[in-house]
Amino acid sequence: MSAESIYKLAAEKMEKSLEALHTNLSKIRTGRAVPGLLDHVHVDYYGSNVPISQVANVTVIDARTLGVTPWEKKMVTVVDRAIRESDLGLNPSTLGETIRVPLPALSEERRRELTKVARNEGEHTKVAVRNVRRDAIEHLKRMLKDKEISEDDERRWQDDVQKLTDRFVAEVDKDLAAKEQEILTV
Repeated sequence: MSAESIYKLAAEKMEKSLEALHTNLSKIRTGRAVPGLLDHVHVDYYGSNVPISQVANVTVIDARTLGVTPWEKKMVTVVDRAIRESDLGLNPSTLGETIRVPLPALSEERRRELTKVARNEGEHTKVAVRNVRRDAIEHLKRMLKDKEISEDDERRWQDDVQKLTDRFVAEVDKDLAAKEQEILTV
């Protein structure tokens, strides 16, 4: 394995950690209606456990209401029950073939709790990025010990890995600040 491939692998792993953060932050409910809010809610569809987005159209009706329209009429009650039983604390109401999902306003205390959850997710991502950095640097040191690269090359690649780490940590901080702002905006 070359030093360049170690760097590329580290960059890929850090990118995946950042994508996981984006996924986890999107699950944190703010006061506004966002179609992605129901992405992790699954329904039983002919024996398969599938996300709601695969059996229904999820739209934003207004700032605090989602509309869910199942593609098959018999799925209305199944989707309604799945939303009701999810960990989101939502109470949908069915109007014919459309399910309206009103999002309750968040209290100030709940908003503060959600910012703590978001910060915790960010910290986990930073730890993951730093672990990738540590692994990459260990590989580089092993390559130096095995005389596969020179000391100058090892130092240069370590600096590059550190710069990559700093860039991803800054990206995590930026994403976290944006999510906190979104949560605290009434």
